[in-house]
Amino acid sequence: MERRNFLQLSMGGILSRAMAGTLGFATLAPRANAATIDRTFYITEGFITQITGEDIYFMGYSDSTSNLNVPGQSFIVQEGDTINITIVNTLQTPHSFVIDGQVDSGIIDGGTTKSLSFTATKAGSYMYYDKLNAPYNRLCGLHGSMAIMPRDSATELYPGSPTFVQQQFWLFNDIDPIWNRAVQDRQIPNTTFVPRFFTLNGLGGRPPGAPGYSDPTLNNMYDPRSVLHGSIGDRTLVRVMNAGMAQQAVHTHANHMEWLTSNGQIRPDIWKKDIVPLDGNMGQVDVIYPFETPPDAWPPVTTGTYPMHLHTEMSQTAGGGYYLFGAITDIFYV
Repeated sequence: MERRNFLQLSMGGILSRAMAGTLGFATLAPRANAATIDRTFYITEGFITQITGEDIYFMGYSDSTSNLNVPGQSFIVQEGDTINITIVNTLQTPHSFVIDGQVDSGIIDGGTTKSLSFTATKAGSYMYYDKLNAPYNRLCGLHGSMAIMPRDSATELYPGSPTFVQQQFWLFNDIDPIWNRAVQDRQIPNTTFVPRFFTLNGLGGRPPGAPGYSDPTLNNMYDPRSVLHGSIGDRTLVRVMNAGMAQQAVHTHANHMEWLTSNGQIRPDIWKKDIVPLDGNMGQVDVIYPFETPPDAWPPVTTGTYPMHLHTEMSQTAGGGYYLFGAITDIFYV
């Protein structure tokens, strides 16, 4: 997605789209005692220009009334923490804020504010989203990611899991402009879902030579929220979620991933896979990218750049024909 100024329909003002999410690798130092975490999200709306030149309508859990964040910012807490979340609905339509198994705001009417408080339980990876008008509000951008770390551990996904040294979120989405337009017009889409744009953490790819190739606010192959950086031994937990409808298959080069969970359930066996399936409609997996010496490289290498892409061919496109402008990023051995 392209970063640009946009018109916020509900307020009639000119706002700027901010790149959402935690920048770079996410960290949380272990704590002996629970903490109180305060966050505020503003439900805003606007347009984001695609590589095709199309202005597509979105909503987002944003960090201010003057931004549109798609997805909302990711954050990490620890089991036992008290989480205070304030949702400011700047729109005229009702919305909600839900983290399954943790908190459900109920209806937040247009123009109102609701404060939520809950205690973080059960370590794992979570999507927060709007459950109203499902799945349309979620597909139009009202989603983000959260992680709960085990108490007293900063290197495990769950107690006894394989360990990691850094972690990151990959949040995928797919976009049907006709559905987004219907939501903008406060209608229920009545057409078959036909995704034409595929994003990772809100952005599409830009191949070498394309406009914006080296711009991390445009190209998810340079976006620090998406790219993996590491040296040999920098085992990286990747929390993978799918806000979209399309089933996907996540494929990494150079190393196989250690597949730990599927849809919130700990797998009985940890398989090493270079392709891991990701269900549509809020599917989720947790994997560790081990940053080992690539086994097929000869002579052996310890530096280099390798891709991550999805194995559904359509997901690598934008607008039906822009190849490598879809959900793709890079893995940097440094």
